[in-house]
Parts: sequence; C-alpha cells; structure tokens
Amino acid sequence: MIYLLVAAFTGMVAAAFITWIVALRPNLDIDGNVRIFVPAGSSVDDFIDTLRSAGGLKSERTFLITSRLKLLNRSLKPGSYLLEPGLSNNRMVNILRSGQQTPMRVTFNNIRTLDDLAGRIGGQIEADSASLAQFFHEENNYSADGFTPETLISLFIPDTYEFYWNTDAEGFYRRMLREFRSYWNKDRMAAAEDLGLSPVDVSTLASIIDDEVAKNDEKPRIAGVYLNRLRLGIPLQACPTIKFALNDFTIRRVLYEHLETDSPYNTYKYRGLPPGPVRCPTKSGIEAVLKAEKHDYLYFAARADFSGYHHFSRTLAEHNRYANAYQRELDKRKIYE
Repeated sequence: MIYLLVAAFTGMVAAAFITWIVALRPNLDIDGNVRIFVPAGSSVDDFIDTLRSAGGLKSERTFLITSRLKLLNRSLKPGSYLLEPGLSNNRMVNILRSGQQTPMRVTFNNIRTLDDLAGRIGGQIEADSASLAQFFHEENNYSADGFTPETLISLFIPDTYEFYWNTDAEGFYRRMLREFRSYWNKDRMAAAEDLGLSPVDVSTLASIIDDEVAKNDEKPRIAGVYLNRLRLGIPLQACPTIKFALNDFTIRRVLYEHLETDSPYNTYKYRGLPPGPVRCPTKSGIEAVLKAEKHDYLYFAARADFSGYHHFSRTLAEHNRYANAYQRELDKRKIYE
C-alpha cells in the first residue's frame, strides 16, 4: 500500500514538474521589451513566426503544447502586445486569449487634407491608408453626425491619442468623434455661440489662421481682424484659401492671377467663411478664435523683415503702405511665385 502512495506522490511531483516546464517556466527569449503585432486572422503558427524575428522562444514545442491545451487557436485576439523577457507560455497564452493589448500612441499634426490624414494614420493602427481614405470619402459614414466631405477635417484635432492597434477605419472615426465632442465642452460651445459661430465655423477660421500665422502669440489678434471683417461683411481675403482652392501649397506669393480662381474657397471673390477648413485646425488656432482680441483692426500685412510677425492697420491706405513694402522685399529676394 505504501508503495502505491509513494508511486502516486512521485507521479504527482513529476506531473507538476512537467507542467512547470511546459506552462510556467520562463520561455520568451528576447532582449528587452518587444512589441508584437497580431493581425486579424492570425494563427498560433503566425504568432510564433513573428516571435522568431524578435528573438523567439526557448522552446516552441512547449508553447505549442500549452496553446493547444488552452485552445488558443480558437481565441487568439488580434492586436498589439508589449511582451517582456522571460514570460512563461501560460502567461503569453493568457495575454493573447484575453486581448491584453498595450495601446499605441498615435500622433498627427500639420495635416492639410483627409488623404494626408489617411496616409499619416495608416500604419500606426491596423487600418491602412486606403481603408481610411475610402471611409473619409463616403459621406454616408458621417453625414448623420453633421459633417460633410468639406467639414469632416474639422473633426480631427491634432494631438497624441492612444489607440488599440487593431482599430479599423470606422473605429478610428468613432474615437475621434468622441474626442471632438469632448473638446467642444459647454464653455467652448458658449464662446463660439457668443461669436455667432458653430464649432465647424470656428475650426474653419482657425485653419486659415493656422496657415496664415507663424507666431502663436499673434493668432488672437489676427482672429480679431477676421472676425471684424466677417461682422462688417468684408471679404476675408485670406491667402491660405487661395492655395487650398488651387491645391497648391507650395505658393509663397499669391499673385493677382491666383485671385481670379473661381472657387467657393476663394475668399477674395466670396464673402464669409469658405465651405470648410483648409487644413486640420490646431488647438491654438481654435483657442485664438474663441479668445480673439477685441480691437478695430481690419487689415494686416507681413512685416518686410520676414520675422513672421505682421503690421496691423485700421485703414486701407495704411495697410497698402505695409503691403507694398513687403512686396518690394519679395522682389528683392526674387520670390516671384
């Protein structure tokens, strides 16, 4: 009898040791943390292949045994996983089964068009640039939320956001919609309403200011100029809208021939705001509009010293003197287009 008990105990110890070797013993052989991407539809074998390029497993066989015992092929979750050296088979399988992803930090700025945005985001999440661009160009994907193809870019406020890697195009849009609605809180909505503008109107004006102004400290003053012109029914005459209408952002000098462009974005021809933003509006641009300086300036012209700052004028005659000085400096520097 005692022999049977000893044998049973020995068997239990052996089974426990084998279990430790197979499932609980450190098995991930990598130098430092490594991020592993598991696309949708991946198999356990695909995961092992990916690991090989990062250093691999001490024993692929024991990982396969653990994954089969825990039915990983039926429950492998796609995503981005940050794995640490020395993880056991059991821990890795549990991470993959439960989808314990490590979020990706996604940053975008200096975006002019929806296609630019698609190109910048594609690759930072699982959705590629083509699927994002296709989503952006199908109006029925967002018309119910109050956006048009012309205004949709106002939704995307440049910043750094955390996303799970296996985010598709619609998931990216939905997340950014939540961020947009969160940003436009009661205080900002009230400030926009006091100006007689909607959030999209504010974003449209902000996008012009962002493209017009190199110095953030000048943005509230220039916002005040544009708001004065809107209030008085004077055309904005904003050069960034001409570049957008021509789809040529390399233009350094807007010429009279450019001003003849027949486009609703031509704010020299048409009064009021253009149909939508001319780029992704920044937070500093939006805040500049919402907190615009109150003054009676109606004009501004770039300073001839190319400092990035502007002269502000109340009269057209004064403005023309500053504008002519800047034009002469452009000629001197041989900037003709």
